[in-house]
Amino acid sequence: MDATTLNRLRWRCRRGMLENDLILTRFLDTRGAAISEADIAALDALLDLSDNDLWNLLSGRLAPSDSAAALLIERMRAI
Repeated sequence: MDATTLNRLRWRCRRGMLENDLILTRFLDTRGAAISEADIAALDALLDLSDNDLWNLLSGRLAPSDSAAALLIERMRAI
């Protein structure tokens, strides 16, 4: 991934809920440069969600309906 795309994702990961910020930032810090185009698309879809909906997915309260998002969330939780 090029630096411009990574910076764009970092900017979009700035959320109103600290818990989301911490998970998303940690993920990009550790794996951001190596994520695939499919991961970028899944992350973009997740970032379109409201903070509460995103938190419910990241915390495991809700299961994602998209398999690509489910795999990405699983990797985020593992970090």
